[in-house]
Amino acid sequence: MRIVVDLTRCQGYAQCVFLAPRVFRLHGEEALLYTPAVPDDQLERVRQAAVACPVQAILLGEEVSVGGR
Repeated sequence: MRIVVDLTRCQGYAQCVFLAPRVFRLHGEEALLYTPAVPDDQLERVRQAAVACPVQAILLGEEVSVGGR
């Protein structure tokens, strides 16, 4: 599965970092870094992170459009 984080919406609450630390991490205090290609063993954690995101900034799989389509 692929993910995209809308960094303009992300407020740095870091719920995703706590739930899926192998995919999401903070650089400094607020800058979110993430791995767009989610390893299979992290899928459920990433789904939980997407649901837990207070601003719904994490887009999963079919929500992710390629090339803006």
